[in-house]
Amino acid sequence: MGARLPAALLHWQGKRALPWAMLLLLVPGTPCSCWSSHRERENDDQNVMESYFPATVEYALHMFNLKSKDMNAYRLVRIRSSRREQVETMLAFSMELELRRTKCGKFDEDIDNCSFQESPEMSNTFTCFFTIGTEPWRTVFQLLNKTCLEGFH
Repeated sequence: MGARLPAALLHWQGKRALPWAMLLLLVPGTPCSCWSSHRERENDDQNVMESYFPATVEYALHMFNLKSKDMNAYRLVRIRSSRREQVETMLAFSMELELRRTKCGKFDEDIDNCSFQESPEMSNTFTCFFTIGTEPWRTVFQLLNKTCLEGFH
């Protein structure tokens, strides 16, 4: 003999009902794993920034030094602003960086630990806006835009 159905389900006996998972989708405010929440998207954005942004800043600084006519290297003073974008099929970061001239040559090994120029006439500072396209999972970077102004702006 079959199992007895609870009284609450006797009404549905023999009728077709939607599976419970489908019913949950119809209830407003019910979380669904098929859509990510705003908080999850923010966490994903934060993880992308933490994972890929430092290498992108390093690439921007490398490109600045490479294209500079100055024989001294410039080093990052601070990041004024940054944001993540989507450019065609690439992930892109736009950033405003403050760069300052160091005592080291631009092809020296350890520029990150090089001290800044101290005298006012030698301490050239630039404020630069970069947009760098990247496919960090392939270690591909592309300079999409670079605009620099000398001094603090």
